[in-house]
Amino acid sequence: MTHTFAQLSNAFVYSAMAVLAAALVAYAVELAFGTRSRVGRLTEAQVPAAALVGGSVEAPPTPAGDDQPSARHLGPDEALREASPERQRRADRAGGIAHALTVLATALLLLGVVCRGVAAGRAPWGNMYEFSTMCSLVVLLVFLGVCRRRPALRYLGVFVVLPVLLTLGLAITVLYVPAGPLVPALKSYWLLIHVLAAIISGAVFMVGGVVTVLYLLQDHWERHGSVNALSRRLPDSESLDRSAYRLFAFVFPLWTFAIVAGAIWAENAWGKYWSWDPKETWALVTWLVFAAYLHARATAGWKGRKAAYVALAGLSCFVFNYFGVNIWFSGLHSYGGLPNR
Repeated sequence: MTHTFAQLSNAFVYSAMAVLAAALVAYAVELAFGTRSRVGRLTEAQVPAAALVGGSVEAPPTPAGDDQPSARHLGPDEALREASPERQRRADRAGGIAHALTVLATALLLLGVVCRGVAAGRAPWGNMYEFSTMCSLVVLLVFLGVCRRRPALRYLGVFVVLPVLLTLGLAITVLYVPAGPLVPALKSYWLLIHVLAAIISGAVFMVGGVVTVLYLLQDHWERHGSVNALSRRLPDSESLDRSAYRLFAFVFPLWTFAIVAGAIWAENAWGKYWSWDPKETWALVTWLVFAAYLHARATAGWKGRKAAYVALAGLSCFVFNYFGVNIWFSGLHSYGGLPNR
């Protein structure tokens, strides 16, 4: 029975990856051909009926001192392409397909995680492979939940699905271990509390990192007056910066709780709250960097790009704690590391 559920889990994970790959293509189509954005809506409003019969279209003059990137001249072909309702309908159709495929992939991955838990007879996040699959599932759930509340944020699809696919690919090729019982140190109800908090934190860190990178790109394009297919789809840089801050502000208390819960569990398992284990140390470093980020956001002159770089440094610390520590360091957490190490 255990072997059967383990095989089912693997089949569901592989199926989820195949569906996510198709969703990634559909999201890319929507991103490339859609125009519903801050700039795209303005462009459509600027196109008069004369454009439909081949007239020349020109963007209205920009007031002095206004350096908005949308103030630019459009030729008739570009204006028609930007404003074409049929083109937008095709992009919307691709986006709808992508969203439906993401829902299907999330359901398949959920089944894979559940079957893994049944096969192992425990919570399915006892090693790096299981942590990776569970974290990928939470990322998708967070993304779908955000899109349900704010459908306009579907533009994030490419940038969320791609790292999820990479994480799952790494999990099944490098991190995979057969389903089995836990080592004695992990047989505690704190596994449910501490590791689940870390998983949710990792998922939100990933989404926040994606939004931060998009903010830096959009900010660069706005400062240089550049408009392209991606910048047309993205919100303005200020909105992206604000969204990233909210995500990190939300997850910081949860990451704090994960560290505190880990310390309590360490006292129960190893006899002391803090051992300066590499995993513990880098978790603390991650916490300190994000604390600096939140402080920087509250300090005049440290908003925007400077704060974004600090946030990416914090995300880098989290990723290193997850992968690098398990690859290059040994410690009390080594049982959750790479297989055949």
